[in-house]
Amino acid sequence: MKRGPAGRTLTPARRGRRPMLAAERQEKIVELVNERGGIRVSELSGLLGVTEETIRRDLDRLEEDGRLRRSHGGAVSVRDQSQPEIPFSEREITHAEEKKRIAEEAVKHIRPNDRILLDASTTAWYMARILPDVPLTVLTNSVKVAVELAGKERVQVISTGGLLAYRSLSYVGPLAERSLETYHVDKAFLSCKGVHPDNGLSESNELQARVKQKMADIADDIVLLADASKFGVQAFARFATLDRVRLIITDSRLPEEARAPFASRGIRIIAV
Repeated sequence: MKRGPAGRTLTPARRGRRPMLAAERQEKIVELVNERGGIRVSELSGLLGVTEETIRRDLDRLEEDGRLRRSHGGAVSVRDQSQPEIPFSEREITHAEEKKRIAEEAVKHIRPNDRILLDASTTAWYMARILPDVPLTVLTNSVKVAVELAGKERVQVISTGGLLAYRSLSYVGPLAERSLETYHVDKAFLSCKGVHPDNGLSESNELQARVKQKMADIADDIVLLADASKFGVQAFARFATLDRVRLIITDSRLPEEARAPFASRGIRIIAV
């Protein structure tokens, strides 16, 4: 142990433990959790360049302060996540290039005479725009998808009907749910607000979640369409577990380590 002037003991500097740096890191953690709805310890560790033990201590402190809530393997936002839906026109331009690439890949997994379901996501609308005019049956709750397919003579379009949600231009509610129960499809192409390795697929709006739960129930296979921003997020209302998903189509921004929990469950992942 070294001694300084007047015999005072000097202790070694503890790097990375200054209060300001810790405070800045914790502010960033809260920002990421609120932005994504939820995030894992391992991802925070990689993003912030500190150990997982440090992240866990930060999360404990932030939970004590009421700024987030701990979950298994990470943390979730304490903000009200049952917010009104983002308007379709706004979603249409968010991560648009990634969604278009995902849509192009998804269309490759459709065969003539398939019975498919397209949800009311912007990615499904991009699929509808480029879907070839071949014999198909398409079930959808999306006004935009139905209109887009109307000009394709060989594609039979079935709309669920129901309560029109004006922000998403989609049909929701009991009538849409009952309509879905009368059908069966080979493949359901679904998007979502959150894809969580422990908690499955979720939506920020309960009405949308209930409709997508019915969609998942009537499909032989679920093809998940989700850009990288959706992963690690736990939104307000869960609608399906991961064991229902056969294939995930995402974009190349999703790192390999984030793909691992899904691949370990036997889910095929295509990143475009």
